[in-house]
Amino acid sequence: MSGKGEGTGAPSPEPVHGGPIIVTALFGARDGQWLDALRRQHYPPADNRVPAHLTLFQHLAPALADEIARRLAAEARGRPAPRAWIAGVMKFERGAALRIESPELEAIRARIADAFAPYLRPVDAAPWRPHVTVQNKVDRLAATALQKELAHAVQRRPVEIIGLATWVYRGGPWEPAGRHLFSRSGRRPYS
Repeated sequence: MSGKGEGTGAPSPEPVHGGPIIVTALFGARDGQWLDALRRQHYPPADNRVPAHLTLFQHLAPALADEIARRLAAEARGRPAPRAWIAGVMKFERGAALRIESPELEAIRARIADAFAPYLRPVDAAPWRPHVTVQNKVDRLAATALQKELAHAVQRRPVEIIGLATWVYRGGPWEPAGRHLFSRSGRRPYS
């Protein structure tokens, strides 16, 4: 990643170690287990290398690791968890996902995106579509069948977000790099 940032004119940070950094939201235990069970049930086993997740950023440069950790800690420290909902099904050509709605989490992501704007790859600079993929890399018939099944079975409901996490991708399962938990006090009720 030497040279200029993708179309920004800003210098790209040089990688210092490891692979790209992925940033996700952390689910509460009950919701995380439910989402992961759905993913294990429907995702092709050979391709299912990571648990169910809500990705905020797919590919941040390793050279930014310290600054990413500082920013995530600042977003989470002493703050109540953002409210979030499962808000429907997102259809992919070869899979299905559950759409997540959370204006508060969207605001957190926007602040982080603004801070790293010169370094974002197109996938992370594009408008964010928060979702949890439960199926991918299947034929269209299987994808359509699950999309219909989920549309009937899944109703709008709260989903607990407890923190933000960073992971390192080195070609296989993601390696945990950091966790930044929101405050347990001051949690707001869902309405």
